[in-house]
Amino acid sequence: MLSIRMRRTGSKKRPFFRIVVSEARSKKEGQYIDVLGFYNPRTKPAVFEINKERVEYWVKVGARPSDSVRTLMAKHMTRDRGIVVERVPAPAAAPTV
Repeated sequence: MLSIRMRRTGSKKRPFFRIVVSEARSKKEGQYIDVLGFYNPRTKPAVFEINKERVEYWVKVGARPSDSVRTLMAKHMTRDRGIVVERVPAPAAAPTV
């Protein structure tokens, strides 16, 4: 399964994140498939830049954004400027008889 998540690239006490597509089982700082954008929380206001077309493509392919990426996209992107990915509820467990 693919996931869209943040990968830290900043130095010590100076966080800077890349938004990447990677295999869900890979390490947080491990290999990635595609770079979609970046997030710099140190600037005022924080800078969040992402390629909306690539995000739409990867979501169609089956990639799921992490909670933090989903929150950032909801906060910094509006429906007219790009997509807003909503959380998909987990399927309910089958009742046992």
